[in-house]
Amino acid sequence: MAGGTLPESKSSFALTNASVVTGDPDGTVLPGTTVLVDAAGTIEQVGPSAEVSVPAGYRRIDVAGQYVLPGLINAHAHLFADGKPLPPILTSESMDTLVSFAFHSPPGKVLTKRRAKSNILTQLHSGVTTLRSLGDVAYEVVAIRNEIEAGQYTGPRVLASGPLLAVSGGHGTPTIALVSDSPWAGRRNVRVNLRHGVDVIKIAATGGVTDARAIGEAGRPQMTEEEMAAICDEAHKAGLIVGAHAESEKGVKDALRAGVDTIEHGSPMDAEMIELFKDNPRSLRGFSALIPTLMAALPLVKLDKSITGVNDFVRENARIILDRIIRGVRDAADNGIPIGMGTDSALTYVTHYNTWREMDYVARYCGLSPARAFHAATQANARILGLGTITGSVEPGKAADLVVLRANPLDSFRAFTDPTMVIARGAIIENPAVQRFAELDAHMDSF
Repeated sequence: MAGGTLPESKSSFALTNASVVTGDPDGTVLPGTTVLVDAAGTIEQVGPSAEVSVPAGYRRIDVAGQYVLPGLINAHAHLFADGKPLPPILTSESMDTLVSFAFHSPPGKVLTKRRAKSNILTQLHSGVTTLRSLGDVAYEVVAIRNEIEAGQYTGPRVLASGPLLAVSGGHGTPTIALVSDSPWAGRRNVRVNLRHGVDVIKIAATGGVTDARAIGEAGRPQMTEEEMAAICDEAHKAGLIVGAHAESEKGVKDALRAGVDTIEHGSPMDAEMIELFKDNPRSLRGFSALIPTLMAALPLVKLDKSITGVNDFVRENARIILDRIIRGVRDAADNGIPIGMGTDSALTYVTHYNTWREMDYVARYCGLSPARAFHAATQANARILGLGTITGSVEPGKAADLVVLRANPLDSFRAFTDPTMVIARGAIIENPAVQRFAELDAHMDSF
């Protein structure tokens, strides 16, 4: 990967003669545009190159023929693995305790943090300038966020969750979860995470695909509405939004009634659910949003088990959940519900450099236009995560979180495979590079 341990230097600069892809749902592109960025990493001015005067001392970067766009926001990331299929023995139920022990042992903690840092920087170099982790082994992502914010190295803006909150035997246990089986125990776990400095709270409202032990377990309700309501209340008192892993109609409704702010994955929607998304009085800001993650299920359905290494239970659950996610996205789009973008990175076949595929899949399988899919990954995600005044668009006063591409991503999201520059809060990474997995990419390209 490009970049070292020191942060890239910041200085005032101008991107001149750019075609700016704004990230609005209509797909607006502004040709012949100059973007001025000050030494603090804030966008000063955006306007026609013929009308914008570049001040003396600013570095001029001519990007004629290229496209400047807001950096991607990945609202659903895990960072404990790189996306390559795991050996079956490591995903078997009999190995749960041993795998958890290995991750939480002193050597495991060191390795986990090192891997998480590498994966975070891979996301940055592929165009992700903001990410939200939603289920960490411990507080390694909090530590990495602190290092980035302290200027030890250039990284994306990180919102860290720490371990997710689950019930006994629930999704994510035992490796990436704190366990509770009552409302007050749930509040306690929120307080534990808050004490460690998390930015968001993640709960497992239902079972999931990756650790399913029976067909139908994914989406089966696990945490009660009362338990989730206590967790949401405690998190909201601290100003933190709550994301809920939920993959069935009942699971989603229970979570929305409890006040969760984002539904991760999702399900088909009825009138009651639609109304809860639009007007959710127990949520932090009065509404809830959908973060679909097609990448978490699609490869498991499209590729043979001999390739992915998953068992029959996981594959069938993936098929069921993929259908629910697709229908949920279509229902959300038809009813004006905010839709964001997340990849579920680290899971099987979900690498940290292929964020562009999630936008491609949402367009291809859910019927969203490329412009609307890109909007979900930029402006919409910024608003959903409470960052709408900070990032997500190319506007004066926003952070210079930008990507420069050789081609218009609205014509093909594959343009993200070879960015010219990634700019994180004004720090320029030129010719960013990532380690790719050729065989895995070939499989993903096959469908």
